[in-house]
Amino acid sequence: MHSNFYDAPAHGQIQVTDEVLAYINKRKCDFRICTSCGGPILLPVSMKSPKSNDFQVSAGDYTIFISVHQVRYLHSIDMGMVPFFYDQEEGSGSCL
Repeated sequence: MHSNFYDAPAHGQIQVTDEVLAYINKRKCDFRICTSCGGPILLPVSMKSPKSNDFQVSAGDYTIFISVHQVRYLHSIDMGMVPFFYDQEEGSGSCL
């Protein structure tokens, strides 16, 4: 798949839901949206490092890096992008 950076949405066009903001603030780290077999997935940068050509979206005090292969298809970032196994680690309060 060819993806052109200039096809990316303008800054501020990708909405981050309040649930995702709370999720990120609780874990106190940056995240990255990358490609998985099930679609876009939101992972902490400790699990999937950002790349130099990633699009960046502000999430409060943190940043969500978005793969150039996903950015032109996204309009919002919601809890459906959080892997179920990772979401179950509610008590950890950390990035890993």
